[in-house]
Amino acid sequence: MDNRKGVKVLTLDDFDLKGKTVFLRVDMNCPIDPDTMEISGTKRIEEAIETLQSLKEAKVVVASHQGRVGNDDYTGMDKHAKVLEKLMNREIKYVEDTIGEAAQNAIKNLEDGDILLLDNLRLCAEENYEFTPENAAKTIMVSRLSKLFDLCVLDSFPSAHRSHPSIVGFPQVIPACAGRIVEREVRNLDEIMTVAKAPHVIVLGGSKVPDRLEAIRLLIQNGRADHVLLTGLIANVFMRAQARIKSPLGIKREDEVVSKAHSLIGEYPDVFATPVDIAIDKDGARVEMDVREIAKTDKIYDLGPKTVEYYSKLIAGAGTVFISGPAGFFEKENFSFGTKALLDSVANSMATTIVSGGHLTSALKKLGLAEKINHVSTAGGALVLYLTGEKLPMIKALEDAAKKYRSK
Repeated sequence: MDNRKGVKVLTLDDFDLKGKTVFLRVDMNCPIDPDTMEISGTKRIEEAIETLQSLKEAKVVVASHQGRVGNDDYTGMDKHAKVLEKLMNREIKYVEDTIGEAAQNAIKNLEDGDILLLDNLRLCAEENYEFTPENAAKTIMVSRLSKLFDLCVLDSFPSAHRSHPSIVGFPQVIPACAGRIVEREVRNLDEIMTVAKAPHVIVLGGSKVPDRLEAIRLLIQNGRADHVLLTGLIANVFMRAQARIKSPLGIKREDEVVSKAHSLIGEYPDVFATPVDIAIDKDGARVEMDVREIAKTDKIYDLGPKTVEYYSKLIAGAGTVFISGPAGFFEKENFSFGTKALLDSVANSMATTIVSGGHLTSALKKLGLAEKINHVSTAGGALVLYLTGEKLPMIKALEDAAKKYRSK
């Protein structure tokens, strides 16, 4: 498969997989209901199946992270194993361990065709940090487990922008290739990037603000963002930077992110569009108001109609549209208006369209609009960075592994 620099990454078709023990890094990081701790969306588990079917003659060890340490969605993977078992209608072995003796024994005891899911990779402290590939290869995770594998298959495109040991460490020491999702994502995106035309309109929502701010700067600098339309939490940060929201938002690293947003507005005053009206939650009811009327205690849950109309006009005039992250609490019917309306505008525009992130992907499916979009990806942050032209750590690891393996 050609990548943008003409360097190929290897795929499953380059290997004889029969009887091989394979480390398959996927991204089964699912939304978890904080009240019941049940998995509330299985899209990413479903996506792993295609690669698993290509590996049916191998012994497969599936590995993923779930949530971040300290967050509500940080759980074990036992429920993921049950979901996968149901979806594939076959036994999935599971071990409550990642790199210890129990995991190693379970791997050694696999037979051809078996699938074993390890517990949450982030239970291993090393997987919560980023490393250079050389140092990732020296971690305990990689040095213990790599001895047990013949091949590393990377298929976790949503975490392709992270240089964790499970992503960049194994390809240093054993042959590595792209799984089906990564193979398809890279091929489709490269095709899209060659035809992408101005004006580039970026619609950004979601909650991972520090990552997004860095990416916005790169997108603008690399000519990939003529208009940035802000929604969700990141819009609140910019409105706070514009002093249109007067009281603190109560988010992590607030002063730092607000001052970054402030300097971005200063550098690129004509690029950003922020909401003019919003919807708040008043005792369970949707109440729409002008941004200037927001009181200290009001929690913003969605965009208002004027903002949607204003954003939709900019989307209609775009050559390329990239939308990532919901516009509000779209899970609540009362506050799904902004997300639905913007997706509708994107689907019906004449532009080349890319929709990114697990939440939006499931909203698109619900609305029956997926067919009208040029490229739908469950990746969020990784895709934003990919579009900036930055080399993602996972893609770099795969390219390096291809060179190394080919020359043998």
